[in-house]
Formats: sequence, C-alpha cells, structure tokens
Amino acid sequence: MDARSAEVAGPAPLAARLRPRHLDEVVGQGHLLGAGSPLRRLVEGGGTTSVILWGPPGTGKTTLAHIVSRATGRRYRELSAVTAGVKDVRAVIDEARSARSAAGARTVLFIDEVHRFTRTQQDALLPSVELGWVTLVAATTENPFFSVVGPLLSRSLLLTLEPLTDDDIRGVLDRALSDPRGYAGRLALTDEARAHVVRLAGGDARRALTVLEAGAEAFLADLAATEEADGGGRGRAVARLDVDVLEQAVNRAAVRYDRSGDQHYDVISAFIKSMRGGDADAALHYLARMLEAGEDPRFIARRMIILASEDVGMADPGALGVAVAAGQALDLVGLPEARLALAQAVIHLALAPKSNAVIRAIEAATADVRAGRAGPVPAHLRDAHYQGATRAGSGVGYRYPHDAPGGVVRQQYPPDGLTGTDYYLPGGNGFERRATERLRELRTIVRGTPPTGPHAESATGPGTAPPGPVG
Repeated sequence: MDARSAEVAGPAPLAARLRPRHLDEVVGQGHLLGAGSPLRRLVEGGGTTSVILWGPPGTGKTTLAHIVSRATGRRYRELSAVTAGVKDVRAVIDEARSARSAAGARTVLFIDEVHRFTRTQQDALLPSVELGWVTLVAATTENPFFSVVGPLLSRSLLLTLEPLTDDDIRGVLDRALSDPRGYAGRLALTDEARAHVVRLAGGDARRALTVLEAGAEAFLADLAATEEADGGGRGRAVARLDVDVLEQAVNRAAVRYDRSGDQHYDVISAFIKSMRGGDADAALHYLARMLEAGEDPRFIARRMIILASEDVGMADPGALGVAVAAGQALDLVGLPEARLALAQAVIHLALAPKSNAVIRAIEAATADVRAGRAGPVPAHLRDAHYQGATRAGSGVGYRYPHDAPGGVVRQQYPPDGLTGTDYYLPGGNGFERRATERLRELRTIVRGTPPTGPHAESATGPGTAPPGPVG
C-alpha cells in the first residue's frame, strides 16, 4: 500500500462524507421509513407537514432533514439553536416568504437542537409554520413535550427516532470500509476492533464513524510511512486495523465485556449484589463498567427499580421513588448526563437499610392463590354500585373506616379461610421498625384479636375505633 491509500474522498469528516443521500441508505428507523409512513410521504410526495425529530445523538435527525430537502427539490436553510437568535429566524422566514411569492419556491428550514430555543424564539416560528411559508424540520435530543412550546408541537408531526442497534452500527462500519466515499475496500477491521467500535458507539452512528476515522487515519498514515521507508509497498493489499492501534488512536481502552455472553450476566449480578450488600463503591465500579461497555442503560435502570422493592422495600420506602426517578431522568436527558442520576440512585440503594419482607409477602400470597386458597370476596366488600346490588346482598354491612374516630374498624377483608393470615412480616431495619408497631395496631383492630406484645395497650388506646362486629 502506498501513501495514496491514506487519502480519502475529500477533506470533510468521514461521517459527513457518508451521510445517506436517500431514504434507502438510512440505517435503522424502520418504523419511520416503511411504505406509506409519514416521513416517506413527506420525502416522496412533497407534503408540507412540518416535523419534529426526537431521538438520541447520531440516529439520523440531520440526515433525514437533508434528505427531505433534496428529495422534494426545495430550498434548504439550516439554523442551529445554539447560535441563532430571533433576528436570524425572522430573516430566514422573510426570505422564504419572498421566494414563495416570487417564484412559488418552498423552503425547508432545519433547526438543530430546537430545545435550546427560548419560548420567544419558538413563538417566532409559529406563523411561518401555520401558513406554510416554510416546512419546518426540527431536531431535538430532549423530550419535546417539555422543551418545545405547545402551539409549535401541535402544528408539527412528532417522529421519534430509536437508538441504533449493534447490527445497525455494524452496517454503518461495513459501508464506511467499502464505500468509495470512505475507505473503498482498502481497510478492514479485526473482529475485536469491530466489537470495540460498536461498544464505544453506544447506538450513535456519528460516534462510530468518528472512532473509526481516528483509528484508520492514524493507522494508514503510519503504514504508508513505514512502507515508504522500506522502499516498497504492498500493492493493493487490504490493511487490517486491530484493537490495539484503535485504542491508541482514540485514547480509550477497550472494556472486556460481552453484552450477550457470560460477562453480561456476571457484571450485572455483581452490580446487584454489591448494592444489596451495602458496598456503594463496588456498585459504582460495575455501573461505570457497564456504561463504558455500552450496556443498555435502561436495562440497568430496570434492575435498580427491581432491587429497590426486592432488597430495600419498606425499610426505606423512598428508595423505589429514587430508582424510578433515575429511570425517568435517563429518558428525559439521556447519556452521558443521566449517568449522574444513575450513580446517585446506586449510592442511595447501596446505603439504604435492607429488607426482603416485600418479596416474601407477595411470594407467600401468590403461593396461596396458586394453591387454590382464593375464596369468594366477602359480601360486604362486593361492588354495590348497580341496580339490585342490595337485593343480592352486595355491600350490605360494609363499615366505612372514615366514619370511625381512628379511621380503622373491625371488619373482615380476606376471603373465608384466609382470615388471620400474615403475609407481610416486617424486619427490624429502617422504617420497618415503626411499621411493625403500626401493623400490630391495625391487625388488632381490624381482626378484633387481643393485642399482644410490649405495646399492646396502645392498640386500643385513644384515637382508635373499638372492636365491633364484622360487617
């Protein structure tokens, strides 16, 4: 291979050179590109519907905007919400209106990162969108229901782009290696190097191409220099880029982690057991390890939500809310910022007092149901909101707890055969220390059983309803 093999088809970055030119070249997003889909109709039918493209970085939002412009033969203008102001927006709109009045030309206005526009800037777009002066194609990585004003959102078609799969990223890499706009078959990746790029990409095609370009350009330049020094060349042989050279070029070590193999299960297992065992530092290590390897962060968040009920439970009732909030933060802001919310939740779960009483309670109740211990609902608890219910005995004798001084009355709630069955047995950690006393008090009143334990007297003290007949 001579020095010319290091040259590529132009000075633009690889991701820009390989930008798809039509819908059939777009990787992923099959749910938006099928026959008759709104986006395909916009491209092929010349529709005037404005669209908001919502999705993670590198999923094709800018690419789709360019395709819409080229396919419909319209004028194309682009603004970045990072640098453009209201004056810039109005200038483009005035130009578009003039072009339509003079020559009937329509304009596609692409606004990247529209969520960064202020409300005033977004409001400035409304007349042009409503009157059809421009076809707006706006891209955002943030939830548009929070970041885009309602009137603009209601006048646009919202299209959600999904993160690219690993297979999608592999397809992008294959095209980069074979396409004349890329490396035209002069470069190949070892299996390990390919897997490393896929991990680093994290569903972002632009990131995958940037990593590939960094490694490939350094590798081809070094190879050309070596061959020139040797006074010879390898002709048209294909050079293979390995993971060691790739790591050096991108300055990031490969994480030895297979998301579909044993490492996937081993690392997530260690992650859960570290939080269960109270080792926040180890749990953070495994969290970082999974995120760096490109593990689906939603999978991580789901496991944390499960742990919050299974291993913390009522010992810290707020733990579930923290875990759910971390998952919601991930949906709202995405990575890398959401790793902070995930890390905060990991620390909370690791430090929280632990109890498995919740899972033991539901497992015991489920076992009884599966064993056939599920008698009829007591008559006084049945629905009484229909004509003839009283005649059928439904709801007769029900005692409304709010009518009692303490908001609790003696009454049978479980079916016959399960009265007096204890499923929830709280432990002695955290909030469950207090829950134990409250549970004893409620069971004493509801079941009408004699109070037991060191605080038995409080169970029938002031503020509680005296035991009464079963309704």
